[in-house]
Amino acid sequence: MKNSLFAFGFCAIAVAGCARLDHIGKPPTFTSATSTQEHNAMLSPGLPLRLDAAGPTDQASLWSGARQSLLGDRRAIQRGDILTVVVEIDEEAEISNATDRSRSGSESLGIPGLFGLPQRIDERLPEGASTAEAVSINSASSSSGDGSVKRNEKLTLRVAATVVDVLPNGVLSIAGSQELRVNFEMRELLVSGYVRPEDISRQNEITYDKIATARVSYGGRGQITDVQQPRLGQQVLDSVLPF
Repeated sequence: MKNSLFAFGFCAIAVAGCARLDHIGKPPTFTSATSTQEHNAMLSPGLPLRLDAAGPTDQASLWSGARQSLLGDRRAIQRGDILTVVVEIDEEAEISNATDRSRSGSESLGIPGLFGLPQRIDERLPEGASTAEAVSINSASSSSGDGSVKRNEKLTLRVAATVVDVLPNGVLSIAGSQELRVNFEMRELLVSGYVRPEDISRQNEITYDKIATARVSYGGRGQITDVQQPRLGQQVLDSVLPF
């Protein structure tokens, strides 16, 4: 059992280490664009019949309703279509809390006369000692706390997303990714969620606040990110040590 745990831990460390070895002495490598769900969605055939497809009599018409016509609707509508997601986050929140509590108590118990026993006990006690105040308890406690939260976020991004699925109720499932490499640092932008076709603008764009179950991730990997993160062993110790 111990050998199995040791082997498992060694494999986990090795896998984590391989991710860092990818950009030692060279820039981080891009993720393959042919193994993504967006690419797979584009490879799938479209619907057998498009509602806006031009018929034989409409091909030469200037006012054809087909998507490729002058006035055609080019918004994303089926699996494999592409639309632009606009992420504009400018939020600010400030919360402040303060609490103050105090308590004091006093208890006193004396037995000046109990069938004459205190007098007999007092005779055998050292000089100055008495059972007149047998028990006396005093207690006091106080607590105070202050807390504050201040958050300010601003992010403006645009990324092309692909319709990866069309749900039975017509809602579109979208996913998009973008990678930008600057020197030895890779910046990654991921977005996914569900959108209604009617929320897509005529410019084939949709803002992030109209995306249900929106998942937006903006981060990176590379030499600078590795320096900013604690080592794997330190992360393990921080999670298991009780102090």
